[in-house]
Amino acid sequence: MARVSGTVYLIDDDNSMRDSLARMLRDVGYVIQDFESATSFLQNSLPVSPAMILLDMQMPDVSGLELMERLEKIGRKTPIVFLSGQSHPQEIVKGLKKGALDFLFKPFNIDELLQAIDQAIEFDQRQLKKNLKDGEIKRNFASLTPREREVCGLLVEGLMNKEIAERLGTTDATIKVHKARVMEKMQANSVQELVKLYLESNLANA
Repeated sequence: MARVSGTVYLIDDDNSMRDSLARMLRDVGYVIQDFESATSFLQNSLPVSPAMILLDMQMPDVSGLELMERLEKIGRKTPIVFLSGQSHPQEIVKGLKKGALDFLFKPFNIDELLQAIDQAIEFDQRQLKKNLKDGEIKRNFASLTPREREVCGLLVEGLMNKEIAERLGTTDATIKVHKARVMEKMQANSVQELVKLYLESNLANA
């Protein structure tokens, strides 16, 4: 069985390589969607998560790097592991700089391949959990009233209740009520946790 459960998008124009890889990866427990070209992948792949893309660098219609750039433009963040039959240092560097997780040369060691796939799927799992958590935090933030958002922002800046009251032209007691509601709605147990949630989810721009 596969060490990590997930989907592998296998994109390679070499039919025999693609078929043998797809068969082997299914045998160890991965769900496989395989494609003979980047164009076919863009037109027919079903977005799922957790998943990873096993991508041939050199293909005739759209290269691996070009597909990576297209995916970046449409906001699809499935992690990529490149496969290549030959060394192109500039392409490798460019791919890694753009966020590819690994680069394997054909013929590759199967254990090395499985490890790279597992690491990519685990990365996507973490990415998915973070996106779900961010969505929950942003929904909580959206539930705050305009005044509660003001109080939240000033708490994050490090102001005390009295300072916030002076800034907003109200009383310390009123700010305590607003602060309590902010902490409850944001599901934060402390101001430190509120600051962490606010910064990690970029709520200043929410």
